[in-house]
Amino acid sequence: MLVVKTIEELKDVVFRVKSNGKSVGLVPTMGALHDGHLSLMKRAKQENEVVVCSIFVNPVQFNNPEDLEKYPRDVEGDLKKIEPYVDVAFTPTAKEVFPEPPKEVYDFGQLDKVMEGAFRPGHFNGVGIIVKRLFDWTTPDKAYFGEKDFQQLAIIKRLVKDYGIKTQVVPCPIVREASGLAMSSRNQRLSVEDRMKAANIYRILTESLRLKDAPIQEIKDFVISEINKIDGFKLDYYEIVDDTTLQPVEFADLSTGIIGCIAVYVGEVRLIDNIRYK
Repeated sequence: MLVVKTIEELKDVVFRVKSNGKSVGLVPTMGALHDGHLSLMKRAKQENEVVVCSIFVNPVQFNNPEDLEKYPRDVEGDLKKIEPYVDVAFTPTAKEVFPEPPKEVYDFGQLDKVMEGAFRPGHFNGVGIIVKRLFDWTTPDKAYFGEKDFQQLAIIKRLVKDYGIKTQVVPCPIVREASGLAMSSRNQRLSVEDRMKAANIYRILTESLRLKDAPIQEIKDFVISEINKIDGFKLDYYEIVDDTTLQPVEFADLSTGIIGCIAVYVGEVRLIDNIRYK
């Protein structure tokens, strides 16, 4: 595995790979890697001749400076984990990626006005900035993103469409711990007790599936009520939305795909998850 730290090195390596007619798969990450990330890399390895993985905690997608400071980092440990699956690891500094403050402003329509976008102003513009730059530098044939960040996935698909980027965005299923808790780098910040408690998020979402033919408001009321019963949980939002527009759904028969998206503070750690109803 080749480790590169500068944009010029990265572009040079990709140019040589592409000149030899080889396909490139990109897995963008912020490090603190777990089995969910590794599942993306394994798939990229199966579907591409060369796999590029970026490890970069992107400061411009954090609207909370404390959250940025506390985000777990372990680049050396991450590099050991990814070696079996990755050909090129890109581990730049913030100064390398942003020698000047970024000025890009993206219009995602209504996709970034709800859920995460409403609670984390500027977050998705920051995601758009780093993903667009990584796509420009690596010109990947395919790029891999987890469905846990369902809204982010929709934003990136919109970015690719709006800018005519010739990269196939590949959604990958959520990977869960044995308890059902969706794997996340933020799980590292949970105490043992809170980690066990956090498994209730997926339990409640799963239990709500028995109501999938009930009125939408009844499903929402059930999930919100059950979350609020658990000591130490603080709900940011629970929304049932169209899986394409991400706009709230009132009547199930008006959408071909429906997904429930949730954000919950477990102690001081904010976790997201989702479940498909239709």
